Amino acid sequence: MHHEGNYGAVVGVNGNMLTVEFDTLVTQNEVAYAIIGEDRLKCEVIRVRNNRADLQVFEDARGLKIGDKVEFTGELLSVELGPGLLTRVFDGLQNPLNDLAEKSGFFLQRGLYLPALNYEKEWKYTPVANVGDSVVAGDVIGTVPEGIFDHKIMVPFELQGTWTVSTVEKAGSYNIEHVVAVLEDERGNSANVTMVQNWPVKVPINAYREKLMPKESMITQTRTIDTFFPVAKGGTFCTPGPFGAGKTVLQHAISRFAEADVVIIAACGERAGEVVEILREFPHLDDPRTGKTLMDRSIIICNTSSMPVAAREASVYTAVTLAEYYRQMGLNALLLADSTSRWAQALREMSGRLEEIPGEEAFPAYLESLIASFYERAGLVRLNDGSTGSVTIGGSVSPAGGNFEEPVTQATLKVVGAFLGLSRERSDARRYPAIHPLDSWSKYKSIVDEKDIAAARNALRNGNEVGQMMKVVGEEGTNINDFIAYLKGEFLDYVYLQQNTFDEVDGATNEERQNYVFKKVMEVMENKNFKFDSKDAARSYFLELRQLFIDWNYIAQKSDDFIAQEKLIDQKIMGCVNA
Repeated sequence: MHHEGNYGAVVGVNGNMLTVEFDTLVTQNEVAYAIIGEDRLKCEVIRVRNNRADLQVFEDARGLKIGDKVEFTGELLSVELGPGLLTRVFDGLQNPLNDLAEKSGFFLQRGLYLPALNYEKEWKYTPVANVGDSVVAGDVIGTVPEGIFDHKIMVPFELQGTWTVSTVEKAGSYNIEHVVAVLEDERGNSANVTMVQNWPVKVPINAYREKLMPKESMITQTRTIDTFFPVAKGGTFCTPGPFGAGKTVLQHAISRFAEADVVIIAACGERAGEVVEILREFPHLDDPRTGKTLMDRSIIICNTSSMPVAAREASVYTAVTLAEYYRQMGLNALLLADSTSRWAQALREMSGRLEEIPGEEAFPAYLESLIASFYERAGLVRLNDGSTGSVTIGGSVSPAGGNFEEPVTQATLKVVGAFLGLSRERSDARRYPAIHPLDSWSKYKSIVDEKDIAAARNALRNGNEVGQMMKVVGEEGTNINDFIAYLKGEFLDYVYLQQNTFDEVDGATNEERQNYVFKKVMEVMENKNFKFDSKDAARSYFLELRQLFIDWNYIAQKSDDFIAQEKLIDQKIMGCVNA
């Protein structure tokens, strides 16, 4: 594919968009390098018209001028896939940031690109395939240990049709370029398999047997999510919310406690401070599953708002490609993209430079289809060997001023399976996680009985209506039954929807405990026999009951204290009914 010295010349510069004239073959999404002195700046072809191509430069394009040379590589924007990705921090073009910093100091110099993976390091390889085996793309040839996983070395995803294994390397320590198997097809073509392969980021990896409907919940151990607004393994969700609504803490909680094997964080275009926070805190978050740090099974792709805009788009695609790669090994990958709004803004900027007809709020008219095709890369798949793997995508949206009617939020809501809307009023009231219980929704099945969920939702809605009414007529204008409805709604909110992420016990509630506690909460919610002679009596009763439940949330399940606390709760519920 590579044409030796396929050059073009710059004929227009508009910010980080170059227009280049060429006289050979150039394809959409091809990588090119703009040459400026000693530096080679990486670009991507975003539009081809006749003998001119428009390129976005992934770097600061200052100093580029008309007449400068551009070299086309003939290769699509791709990532390296192989062992050694976990625990790493990359930029949107998969440059390892730690290595870059060592090379160039605190300010990353432009035009410096490093290999994503370590080519010297040796990995302990164990062959799985035998000579004579028939294999197709995605079949496992061997494994190497990577952290807590067996990293599978697979038949390159780009190979078409059936191949026969002609040689296999014996067990031993090798670097990732070492040929571990040679394959042959019917026509006698041979292909070398090494531990590393390249894959274009804008093309989904589809070396699997079939895509399945996501049914099973991905337990996040956050009660509001699992019980009320569940997320399925292989599903999609979005968390829009204004600044300060607790997106980052929620993200950390989900990363730590969700039933995902590999966590990939794409920080695209967030302010540097927030990315630094992820980089500083993430490596030290305990992984409850292994007792080590969460970073051992995570990858961070980071592209701050001060880095070039065009690389934001690359970082979203790089992240999802890495997630698909780990899914191909039969693992459940979770991708958290923060924030897709910044990516959309990058698209808007490029679209303006291309002088395309703008859609709503000057976003490109194809914004919806791009967002949809990104979320469509989530999914639960059955692999060639019959096992399953999944990619679950959660995107956070930061709508300006918390306005969910804007195009990016709306386009996202059309394609995701669950909407966890963070609200300013809840976070101002210190009710965390600040997921709004009446605005949010999910299309996936809860771990709790549907009838109970419907009843609980109803109680929240009624309580909220009475609360709004009381703001107008005051407590004295409210009858006792309405007041009890209000107290019940508040009770459910405080004891179940709110959760202390920083507490060892309350921070993570497993499926069994959620079911158990929810049943007990519903005993209170559905109790028709509460009798109070005054609103004050009702209020103090519910406050005491609420406190008993909150204390219960902090006690380890099945311990003696847990059982004792439950007895106190039962007495309190019974006591009131008989009084």
